[in-house]
Amino acid sequence: MFRKLKNSELGRITVEQYKEADKTPYALVLDNVRSQHNIGSAFRTCDAFRIAKLCLCGISAVPPTPEIHKAALGAEFSVDWQHFDTALEAVAQLRAEGYTIVSVEQAEHATQLQDFHPDPDRRYAFIFGNEVKGVAQEVVDASDCCLEIPQFGTKHSLNVSVSIGVVLWNIILHNFR
Repeated sequence: MFRKLKNSELGRITVEQYKEADKTPYALVLDNVRSQHNIGSAFRTCDAFRIAKLCLCGISAVPPTPEIHKAALGAEFSVDWQHFDTALEAVAQLRAEGYTIVSVEQAEHATQLQDFHPDPDRRYAFIFGNEVKGVAQEVVDASDCCLEIPQFGTKHSLNVSVSIGVVLWNIILHNFR
């Protein structure tokens, strides 16, 4: 009944076409993400959703590395990225560029993800934190709002790469239906 499509049937664009294509009005900030596999996954997810830029901050590794490439599958070549010494430096630059700063974190008065409806005329930068400590408090303090992903099990966190996919899919769904 169903036939799995071949890669040649997917209509994928080249890296050059991707670089020229319109991007979503979103940026991603990784605040001290330590796993290069999570960083590579972030690149791949940014590519899938045509995110405008990826900001790697602090201890977050930068391409080229075999570990990033293994998860990114080449998306490190298509997605625009920049490294900052701190996430606060990235926040300052993004705010100067007109982005609304959104930390994805469990915080008092956070907006539940399903209740967040981005203004289609604004640009947003979504900040994701370290695998153990999350988004640093000073970065949360510098944010315009916080988003929380509802969870119903015994654990109180998702892997950062999973969180990125959940948030971006939800945001893209709201803006491009």
